[in-house]
Amino acid sequence: MLELYQFEASTFAEKIRLILDYKQVPYRKVEVTPGVGQVEVFQLSGQRQVPMLKDGELVIPDSTAIALHLEKAYPNRPLIPTDPKQKGLCLALEAWADEAIVPKARVVMVGAFKQHPNFRTALLPGFTPGPLRDLIGALPGDVLNLVGTGVGFGPQDIKIATAGLRQDLEALVLMLQGSPYLLGDTPTLADFAVAAATMYLKFPTAQYVELPEGIGGKGVPGLVDVPEFKTFFEWRDRLYAEFRTARTNVPPASPGSGPTPISID
Repeated sequence: MLELYQFEASTFAEKIRLILDYKQVPYRKVEVTPGVGQVEVFQLSGQRQVPMLKDGELVIPDSTAIALHLEKAYPNRPLIPTDPKQKGLCLALEAWADEAIVPKARVVMVGAFKQHPNFRTALLPGFTPGPLRDLIGALPGDVLNLVGTGVGFGPQDIKIATAGLRQDLEALVLMLQGSPYLLGDTPTLADFAVAAATMYLKFPTAQYVELPEGIGGKGVPGLVDVPEFKTFFEWRDRLYAEFRTARTNVPPASPGSGPTPISID
């Protein structure tokens, strides 16, 4: 069986899980402990990043390389169009999702981290003592602004990222007019890359990823509550419902640190 070395909360890992489910290829998740667990990843692949796929003797890092391998090794339910122009658009949209939408989504998550106490505390490791968890949840937003600025995510960065994501979502809504998927009547790698990239802007309505109960359908204020973007998130939820396997049907992850839960008020 394929083994997917991953962080449960990674959007790039989620892209590969979507693809594996779409292609109906069985796999086992191997949850990597940040830091010490990445030593094994390095020993297997010569680098420390996840997701990483182990397919027999083959070890493939990087979500795009994994997707291309799966397309070649498991051609059932193809991901990439054969028409040259459609193929080019598919690969360009995947790169856009990975390299533009994902980084901006991370920045707006920092904004939600500052504004929503439950979001902050849910990001903490499970072993965090209760008093420290309460303290972090109670920190005022202006203190957290200083923290965000220290890592390059100040208020202006969040404002710019939010504006950029609004433009991205507007473009996606336009692309979906008149067709069920981004490039026509069948889903492609572009659809799954975009769906995964936007997972933490608004959580899917069902439990596909190991996250707290009750947060399905919730997301980042100022993006998910904009009426013009409703059709996009409805499309994203439909894509999940059609092709993503509920997490209870996926073989359990091997022992490790476990996923990092995220929640929003």
